[in-house]
Amino acid sequence: MLRIGIDLGGTKIEGVALDGSQEIARLRVPTPRDDYAGTVAAVASVVGRLEAQARGRGTVGIGIPGTVSSATGLVKNANSVWLIERPLQSDLRQALGRDVRIANDANCFAMSEASDGAATGQTVVFGVIVGTGTGAGIAVHGQILTGPNAIAGEWGHNPLPWPRDDERPGVPCYCGKRGCIETFLSGPALASDYERETGRSSTALDVAARAAAGEAPADAAIGRYEDRLARALATIINVLDPDVIVLGGGLSNIQRLYERVPRLWRQWVFAAGADDVIRTRLMPARHGDASGARGAAWLWPAAGL
Repeated sequence: MLRIGIDLGGTKIEGVALDGSQEIARLRVPTPRDDYAGTVAAVASVVGRLEAQARGRGTVGIGIPGTVSSATGLVKNANSVWLIERPLQSDLRQALGRDVRIANDANCFAMSEASDGAATGQTVVFGVIVGTGTGAGIAVHGQILTGPNAIAGEWGHNPLPWPRDDERPGVPCYCGKRGCIETFLSGPALASDYERETGRSSTALDVAARAAAGEAPADAAIGRYEDRLARALATIINVLDPDVIVLGGGLSNIQRLYERVPRLWRQWVFAAGADDVIRTRLMPARHGDASGARGAAWLWPAAGL
């Protein structure tokens, strides 16, 4: 059975077509930022092109950087703010002429990595996306934990823990608060941190590349990022105690994170003394940029349309 999965991100729309668990087509296009109608049309176009490549009609699951309110049917909590308060699910159903399932993109990511990715077979998985925004999802025994308010895992909109003096009160966040984890750990946040220190505009991945090449200000910016990520993830270990934390999104490609962050989070994890072993592992996503789209495809069961 053909299943289409779409990861609707802030800068790109990634789509995959799966036959069982085998990927048979993949497509990526830019997201029409700040254009709701254009975004709906782009998603519908990606679905159509994938089905043309796969030579079949499939179910459609979509991961979004937010969630659909069960009370109103409208999108809420999206850092792609042009989606907020829009009837995305019903508009996509109309555009595609079929039912569509929508879930938070980080939930889709966690489901993908817990099902057949880096955390296969693990009991509790915390899946983090660090890219345009900062989101997370929780998978327990291979099933997504959503919660009665559909916000389980929304770790990016808690305050950065154990803030240092120069981190208070933090910059404003689109959610209306200040100092959210997302304002420190997203890609734009890393780029802004580097620019504040150097006066030079850059992208987050350029900062990472400069750090790898030995540039001192870039290395310092990545070091601050690692320290903040370690503090933020330590709170997750203290509350959830997951077997695995899987990183996805553009910043997950910074390889030094996987060695340095676990070393740094020791000082923040509860009762992590010198002789304690913290068994939680930090791992990169097995399916890379396709993981969110694969998880969206898994929103439909394997049998039947």
